[in-house]
Amino acid sequence: MDTVSEDLAKGGYVCIPYVQNTDFTLLRDNFKKSDFVDDMYFVTATFSEDGRAYFPSHSNTYLLARFKDRSQIMSQVEKCSHETPTFVFTTNDELFERFTNDNLNLVSIYYLEYGDTISDLSELGFIIAKRSRVRRAEMGDLTLSTTQIQKFTFPYEGNLIVLEVTSDNKHQADHKYCEKTRKEIQRKGIGMNTLLNLSVIERIK
Repeated sequence: MDTVSEDLAKGGYVCIPYVQNTDFTLLRDNFKKSDFVDDMYFVTATFSEDGRAYFPSHSNTYLLARFKDRSQIMSQVEKCSHETPTFVFTTNDELFERFTNDNLNLVSIYYLEYGDTISDLSELGFIIAKRSRVRRAEMGDLTLSTTQIQKFTFPYEGNLIVLEVTSDNKHQADHKYCEKTRKEIQRKGIGMNTLLNLSVIERIK
């Protein structure tokens, strides 16, 4: 398999603005019966100040799906592209995974401003592995699907960290839990900044 094909076959997460129209309903229904979508959720989004600055036309509610074939996802998403961006996070390296049957409560997405050497990432993975609520941590990159021309280019689109957090806590408690983790990583000299938090309201698939 060549490099391009390997990239297209990678998995990740897609975050689609939750709107009530025919295109969105068709996309959601296709995802429900799709073999390349593993899980799907209705989520609310909390953007950091930096996130709001780079993506001012963001939505407050999204359809979040974990996929295993980027080419299939992009083909589907681009059929119903609109002004509010759809975020496609393609994962390329797993830092940590814990096998658990607990329910997903939060997906927290960060970017590394600096501190992405092998030793830095090893330290980051070690800190996250000690966090019992984190079931998965992955590195990845960001692609936007939108009809609107972005005023600013997000400069860290290839340097993302995605955490999956499982718990029965209120979302605000898990936000604070992740922020505490982020600050510990920052103290190690790794520039990890919050982009957005996606709070799971309902599991759809």
